[in-house]
Amino acid sequence: MIASSSKATSIKQSESTPSNSADSERTKRGSGFSLTSHSDSKHGNEEDLAGCGSKGSAQLLAPSSSDTSSAEDSAARTDEGEHPSHASQTVERESAARSEVWSDREKHGSAIAEQLAGTRQGDRIWVEWEEGDPENPFNFSPTRKWLMTIFATFFTMEVAATAGAYVPGIPSMEASLRHDLHEVSLLGISVYAFGFGLPPLVLAPLSEVMGRNTIYLVSHALYTILFVGIGQARNIQTVIILRFLQGAFGSTGSTMVGGSIADLFSSSDRGAPMALFATAAIFGTGFGPFWAGFVEQYIADGWRWIQHIQAIYTGAFLIIFTVVLKETRGSVILARRASRLRKQTGDGRYMAKSELERASVVTLIKGSLTRPMIMLFTEPVVTAFSLWISLQWGMMYALLESIGLVSALHDYTPSQTGLVFLAICVAALIGNLLNPLSERAYARNYPKRGAEARLYAAMFAGLMFPAGCAIYAWTSYSDVSMAGPIIGIVVLMVAVYIVYLAAFSYLADSYGPYASSALAAQSFSRNMFGAAFPLFTTQMYKNLGYQWASMLAGLIGLVLGCAPFLLFRWGPQIRAKSRLSSELERLGLL
Repeated sequence: MIASSSKATSIKQSESTPSNSADSERTKRGSGFSLTSHSDSKHGNEEDLAGCGSKGSAQLLAPSSSDTSSAEDSAARTDEGEHPSHASQTVERESAARSEVWSDREKHGSAIAEQLAGTRQGDRIWVEWEEGDPENPFNFSPTRKWLMTIFATFFTMEVAATAGAYVPGIPSMEASLRHDLHEVSLLGISVYAFGFGLPPLVLAPLSEVMGRNTIYLVSHALYTILFVGIGQARNIQTVIILRFLQGAFGSTGSTMVGGSIADLFSSSDRGAPMALFATAAIFGTGFGPFWAGFVEQYIADGWRWIQHIQAIYTGAFLIIFTVVLKETRGSVILARRASRLRKQTGDGRYMAKSELERASVVTLIKGSLTRPMIMLFTEPVVTAFSLWISLQWGMMYALLESIGLVSALHDYTPSQTGLVFLAICVAALIGNLLNPLSERAYARNYPKRGAEARLYAAMFAGLMFPAGCAIYAWTSYSDVSMAGPIIGIVVLMVAVYIVYLAAFSYLADSYGPYASSALAAQSFSRNMFGAAFPLFTTQMYKNLGYQWASMLAGLIGLVLGCAPFLLFRWGPQIRAKSRLSSELERLGLL
C-alpha cells in the first residue's frame, strides 16, 4: 500500500485504510504486505512495549517537515483555495510512478512487480505489514504459535533447572577438586544468578538489530558448550567463572521469552502463554535438583555427570530449536524483507521504518542500561514491586541450600533430598491451575479497576508467602515429619509463582510503552537478590536457628506483602504523582 505522510506527527496504523482516490493510492493485497512511499529525513525512536514493539500495531511516527503530502491532501487544499499547481505536480509524479511500475515488470518480472505495485512519491518506499500477511507473527496459526511458545519455554525450564542442578553435586565436586571451602563452592549458585542480571540489559537491544531468533540460537549454543567446560574443570576457579558465563548466556531463556510471547499473542490472548512461561521458570528450579540428587548418589564423580547430562539434553533441544523457532520480532522481519527487495530490484528506496527509526547499538545499550535503573529508584510502583518479588526470588534461591540443611535433620540421602525439591515443581503446577481464576477476576474487574485488577491474586499471595515461610520454619525439626516442611515449600512457592506473574502483567499495564524498562528493572533487582541470598543462607540458618531463619524471611515478606494492598487502594494516585506515568496517561498510551 502506498501513501504519503502528512507534515504533522501522526499515529500510523499498520493496517491502513485505502484512500478514496484510486489515483492517489493503490493497494496490492496479494503481496501480503504494503509499501508506503514517504519523503523523510528523520524519525523518532520507538520504545519496545514489553518486548512487543515489533508487532503490527499502531506506531508513533514523527516525519520531518520535508515529508511530501498525499495527492488527496493536495486536492483538499486546492479546494480550500490553495494554488492548483500543487495538485497538478502531484498528478505528474503519480504518472511517473506508474511508469516505474511498468519498468519494474520489464526489468524484474511480474512477481516482483506485483510486490512493488502502487503509487510512488519521494525518496522512501516503506515496507509495512498488510492485513493477513502470513509472515506477521500475529497471523501465525494457533498451532505454530503454541509450538514456538512451548519450545521457547523449554529454554526457560532448562536455565532454571541448571541453577539448582549444581547444588546436589557440590559434595562430589569438593572431593574431586580437593577443595574444602564450602562457601566458595556456593558461589557457583550466586554467580549463575548474577549472570542473569546485567547481560540481558545488553542483549535486549541487540535483538532489535539481530532479531530474537539469532540471539536465542547463539546464546543457547554457548550455554550448552559451557556444560562441557564445567564438567571437565580441574579447579574451583574454572567452575565459578564458567558458571557466571553460563548464567549470562542462559539469561535469554528467562528474559527474552516473554518478549517472544508478546510478539505472537495479542494482550487479550497472552494470559495462558505467560502462565506457561512462569510455570517453566518455577518448575525447572525444582526439577534440576530432583534428578541431580540421584546422579550424585549413584554415579561416581556425580557432579561431572550432572554437567554432561545437561550438555546432552540441551544439545538435543538446540537442534530442535533451529528447526522450530523462527524470527518473531516484526521490525526485524520487515527490515530483512526491505533488504531483500533492495537486492532484487536494485532500488535503494525500499526500507522498513525500523531501519531509520533505530538508534545506534551504542545508544540502544546506553538507554537499556540507564532507564531501568532510573525507574527502579524513582518510580514507586516499580520500586515496591521489585523489592517484593526480589525478596521472594531470594528465598527461592535460599531454598536450594536450606532444603539440604533441613533434609539432613532426617538423615536424607541425596536422592531423597532431590525428591523434596519436587515440592517446588508441584507448586508451579498448582500456580498454573490457579491462573485462570486470576484471569477471570482481571477480566471482570478491569473496566472499573484498570491495571489494579491484576492485583487480586497478588494480594492473596501477599498472605500466602509469610504463611508458607512460617510452616516451613516451625516444622523444621528432626522429630517432625518432613511432610511439614514440604507443605510449607509448596505454599510459599505458589505465592512466588503468583507474584512473579503479577509483576509482569501489572508493570506492563502500568507503564505501557515503557513496560520493557520497568520489567528489566524488576528482573535486575530480582536476580541480584537471587545471587546474594545463597552467600549467607547457611550462616543465617546456623546462627539464627532453622526456625527463625525461615521466619525472618516470612516476617519481611509480610511487610513487603502490603505492597499489592496499597497499590490496589492508591495505585492510580501514586501513578498520577509519577511524571512518567502521568505523561503516558496524558498521551493516551495507558
